[in-house]
Amino acid sequence: MEIMALFIELHSVSPDARQVATIAEAMLGGAVIAYPTDSGYALGCSVGMRKPLERIKAIRHLEDSHNFTLICRDISEISTYAVVDTPAYRILRRCTPGGYTFILPATHEVPRLVQADRKTIGVRIPDHQIALALSQALEQPMISTTLIMPDNETPLIYPEDVNDQLGSLVDIVIDGGYCGLEPTTVVDLTTVKPTVLRQGSGDVGMFE
Repeated sequence: MEIMALFIELHSVSPDARQVATIAEAMLGGAVIAYPTDSGYALGCSVGMRKPLERIKAIRHLEDSHNFTLICRDISEISTYAVVDTPAYRILRRCTPGGYTFILPATHEVPRLVQADRKTIGVRIPDHQIALALSQALEQPMISTTLIMPDNETPLIYPEDVNDQLGSLVDIVIDGGYCGLEPTTVVDLTTVKPTVLRQGSGDVGMFE
């Protein structure tokens, strides 16, 4: 008999702090979660743990070369895992929380499990209260990747679909309601001038 994931409903604007703390405790123990962000549902686990990360790779059929994103609670936490110079700091201040993923030089604090090239890291502060609350409760970043199932091109966006397809593959499914489909805008801040690698929900006007 398959063990189904714990299905937890959280208010998308004011998630219950006790439930969030319970989820964070499970993640620190190795749990894999499906959770809502401002760009669809995502898979997440605590940073630096091999087994949950391998489970996420298996769910999405990801190669070892896949670059994961760190979901951070604030710019200070980003600066622990990425080199943030003054120009990058100004951009982060202006664009976070929001629909952006920023590529920055990685520090030695980034676990090798997360990086393919070990030189850069993708970081973001999502504009979604559940994701932010989880980051706060964990007191460390989440390793995250968009919940796009193998052979699909778009992420899962409804919690019922997430539960139906992943109920036995993850430990917790968080129902935060519909959370949109458009992916984040990806901006490379390792170049002399910021380079937009993918245009998504974040406004690219300031980078043109």
